[in-house]
Amino acid sequence: MADEQQKFALQRIYVKDISLESPNSPMVFTKSWKPNFKVDLNTRSNHVAENSHEVVLTITLTAELDGEQVLLLEVQQAGLFAIEGIEGDTLKQVLGIACPNLLFPYAREAIDSLALKGGFPAVALQPVNFEALFREAQKQAAEKQSQSAQKH
Repeated sequence: MADEQQKFALQRIYVKDISLESPNSPMVFTKSWKPNFKVDLNTRSNHVAENSHEVVLTITLTAELDGEQVLLLEVQQAGLFAIEGIEGDTLKQVLGIACPNLLFPYAREAIDSLALKGGFPAVALQPVNFEALFREAQKQAAEKQSQSAQKH
């Protein structure tokens, strides 16, 4: 039996969900704009069909000014990927590292555009090391599993 050839292709990029909340407008626009930002990232993947996976990168950006939340942006940037001949841990790495790396620039642009449309200054998110995040999540999952096994 011949080795199955590995294939990885982006089929479609799309916004799955997007939102902007500006709870203190218009008063926020009368203040000096020096907020504290908090950025949360999350990824998830779904097996859609044979050799087809959806990956969703969620970025939530919260801005606080003088102890009050003044801006909440959330983008769920998704992609449909054709993946063949890649399985197990390698597939997990592709879904957790390679796919979010491809989606991030689109999500970053969507966050920036949404902030501007809301009347706020541009938001330039810093690049993200998805490999480091993936490895840390794996490490935490292994520690949690080890702790759970020790309790039983």
